[in-house]
Amino acid sequence: MKYLSVTETAKKWNLSERSVRNYCARGKIDGAFLTGKTWNIPENAQKPDRINKKSATPTTLLDVLTAEKNAKLSGGIYHKVQIELTYNSNHIEGSRLTHDQTRYIFETNTIGLDDGSVRVDDIVETANHFKCVDLIIENAKKPITETFIKELHRTLKNGTSDARESWFAVGDYKKLPNTVGDMYTASPEEVAEKMKDLLCGYNANKNRSFDDLLDFHYRFECIHPFQDGNGRIGRLLLFKECLKHNIVPFIIDDELKLFYYRGLKEWSSERGYLRDTCLAAQDKFKVWLDYFKVKY
Repeated sequence: MKYLSVTETAKKWNLSERSVRNYCARGKIDGAFLTGKTWNIPENAQKPDRINKKSATPTTLLDVLTAEKNAKLSGGIYHKVQIELTYNSNHIEGSRLTHDQTRYIFETNTIGLDDGSVRVDDIVETANHFKCVDLIIENAKKPITETFIKELHRTLKNGTSDARESWFAVGDYKKLPNTVGDMYTASPEEVAEKMKDLLCGYNANKNRSFDDLLDFHYRFECIHPFQDGNGRIGRLLLFKECLKHNIVPFIIDDELKLFYYRGLKEWSSERGYLRDTCLAAQDKFKVWLDYFKVKY
């Protein structure tokens, strides 16, 4: 691919060089990158909208989440999603933090310890999960890639006690065999090839149904590509794909946890268990959308 300089791009778009540099710095030009202090801009890059152009009223959940995230709005649907998705997804995996403690970490970057001690990893992974949710929103419209999945894992597990172990590959595929429940998963030697096959097949289908998303989630969990964190990464990817395809997302809470596990186990022979569980979770999410007046 041919790349243009800031000067060449400015002439092409009839803009000032300063405006082009601002667009690059704000990530408004897809594919632009720095070499030293020089911006390289793809020849076929599209001219962005004006930075000061009045934004249209958000119409989809993704639009609303993006707008509230960028505005750092407190108390909206973005705030709700961050706390509920982080608390429930971590809680399923054994986090001992309460819902209130999770909320305090998000809102104040502090934690109350009135109920006794908590594990440092639970706190670290909670803060990290908030960053993962932001990554999901920022990259919702992009295809799922191995690089992005590994970035999510690196973000989730960064600074944990696992990250200090030589056998634990943060941001990379597992080195040791693991299981999920009583199910065997892909061996470390098989993971890279199986992940490529999974993503190749999934990304080839542009019109995704609800079952397509669930099937991807099931296959991802069967591979179990990372040493730990597979459930949370898998549910984050599910949330991302719901946003991308304008499907109402869902969050698996404690009430639905056992049905969710059963659904994953039975998916290859009976899809109804997992589908019904996720539809029930979707109904709960619709209550929030109704409250915040977000269309779906």
